[in-house]
Amino acid sequence: MPKIDRRINKTREAISKALIELMSVKKFENITINEISEKANLNRGTLYLHYTDKYDLLDKCIKDHLSKMVQFCTLSKPGEERIDVFNSLLPMFQHFEEHFLFYSSMLSDQGITCFQEQLSRLVKNGITERLKTGEINQEDKKEIVVQFMASAFVGVVEWWIKNNMSLSPQIMAQEVWDIFERNYSPFGEYPPRLSADTRI
Repeated sequence: MPKIDRRINKTREAISKALIELMSVKKFENITINEISEKANLNRGTLYLHYTDKYDLLDKCIKDHLSKMVQFCTLSKPGEERIDVFNSLLPMFQHFEEHFLFYSSMLSDQGITCFQEQLSRLVKNGITERLKTGEINQEDKKEIVVQFMASAFVGVVEWWIKNNMSLSPQIMAQEVWDIFERNYSPFGEYPPRLSADTRI
């Protein structure tokens, strides 16, 4: 796959950043191309060289962030029998923290309704892949586990973001891991509990 010119990447990043910043203060439906281009310090023509309209921009922005999130969904390395969930959850929560403005805009009460569905679908796919190496053989039971864990995870992430990430990514990863471990023990070795100093 040919490399994209760094100037093109820089321009697209500026446009995406402008959209995200605007979405943090107003509904997407009310955002105009003029506002996006002005915020990105570009003219309309330059924006249209990269995106057909604001919906195309939003779609690509969502795909870009979710694809980055997926990079942190690998719960085990090739050849490993056990699944190190804690060490996978931590970088995921760190990713959410790093891109707080994007996820808070997407998951707000005035956010994009389809985003939560896309996020949930990705999480379900990831959990399904991990369960293929687990101890659940009945398909109906496996589906219940997938639905339960995906809904719980997305719900917790949404709660955490809407509460301005009042807890650290380390604590969130630890607590979510604890819940998963109690409900589905084959997830791996129990990680050491965080000390009081680490939790601050």
